[in-house]
Amino acid sequence: MSTYERLTQVYQNAFEVPFDQTSRIILFSDVHRGDNSWADDFAHNQSLFFFALQHYFKEGFTYIELGDGDELWENKHFADVRMAHSHVFWQMSEFYKMGRLHLIYGNHDMERSDPKVVAETLFSYFDERSGEKKPLFPDIKVHEGIILRHAPSNGTIFLVHGHQGDSINDRYWKIARFLCRNFWRQAQLIAAHDPTSPAKNFKKRDAIENRILEWVRARNQPTIFGHTHAPSFPNEGTAPFFNDGSCVHPRCVTGIEIDRGEMMLIKWWLKPDEDGRLCVVREILAGPRQLASLSAAG
Repeated sequence: MSTYERLTQVYQNAFEVPFDQTSRIILFSDVHRGDNSWADDFAHNQSLFFFALQHYFKEGFTYIELGDGDELWENKHFADVRMAHSHVFWQMSEFYKMGRLHLIYGNHDMERSDPKVVAETLFSYFDERSGEKKPLFPDIKVHEGIILRHAPSNGTIFLVHGHQGDSINDRYWKIARFLCRNFWRQAQLIAAHDPTSPAKNFKKRDAIENRILEWVRARNQPTIFGHTHAPSFPNEGTAPFFNDGSCVHPRCVTGIEIDRGEMMLIKWWLKPDEDGRLCVVREILAGPRQLASLSAAG
């Protein structure tokens, strides 16, 4: 099935989330939380990410994760990931308690397309200190796509990971997972790059983005995706094709904020002040852009 057909399929079955001019939403993708080992690409940014999540929780944002939140190709057991980054999952659980957390699965956490796997791994966790099961995200549903529907305009923004139609990462994801788990994880020690990864293969990244762009143009549908790790925020008058980047950049995490009628691409990074002390700073990379300027299919 082509990327066009797969994206259409996901859009038609997407879960709808209403929002309005007062809504505050933060979108991150490709967090790739691992087990805090040498192969954990997220480990060097975990403090930045946690600080950002705390900020967004205090400011009343809803957190939507656009896939590849957890690195489940390299790590066989999600429990190892949860334990390694328990502070992050605690903060995410606080979002969930308030009804302000939505998850989308990507190719690296594709197993969450199975509700049974979600129930077994995300509803609760085993607390070794108390020897009891405790709630994590009780009854959560993990979606392949989400449609943000704006009131009162009825305009829509489509949220999806972006691996759809990329055969090795979509239809044959179990083969890709096997290679990643049994070969590429070890090869990271010698700085070898996984050729199946669009984040490290520019030709592959461009091909994926061009196929998604074709769908966006044909349907005139504002779309935000991840997968390629390449932030994108188009100018007005061009196709509404947005990418929130990733949380495993060498020195920052990037995301997209939808904040009271405006959308912007942001980054969080460690910036030295005049005295050489490192401070966590949020910067706007592109935007803000009024949501009213987006041309939505509706």
